[in-house]
Amino acid sequence: MCFFIKHMFAVVAFFVMLPVAYAAGESGTKEEAIAFVKKAVAFAQKNGKEKAIAEFNKPQGQFIDRDLYIGALDFNGVMLANGANTKLVGKPLIDIKDTNGKFFVREEIDVAKNKGSGWVEFQWINPLSKSLERRSVYLERVDDYIILSGVFSK
Repeated sequence: MCFFIKHMFAVVAFFVMLPVAYAAGESGTKEEAIAFVKKAVAFAQKNGKEKAIAEFNKPQGQFIDRDLYIGALDFNGVMLANGANTKLVGKPLIDIKDTNGKFFVREEIDVAKNKGSGWVEFQWINPLSKSLERRSVYLERVDDYIILSGVFSK
């Protein structure tokens, strides 16, 4: 039980801190999320995993744009990068569920392994509006990990 509570605090901290990472302006779109992930994938392929992960984790780096940021997961559901909240880095998120009980990290891994890229949708509290909204995450597999970014929509 302590393991679960410890990691839930990390997830809650992420959504408390996320507004700090938002720059002024409009929210990102699905098209922008796809382009952002593709930019991150190209960066990773050119510079290697270690340098890419370091860059993705920079709070003021090139992979933060308004409410869009790059995240990276390994196939065990461990967060490798999160530009909005580096406190999640190294945390296993495999058992995190959305408000409907959906194991969305497991689905992200499944999509990456079986399709290579795609969308995963789940319900989550938008940290800015404080309302329950659909979160759409676009992801692409790069070797042994996943690069992703997402948007909220009502």
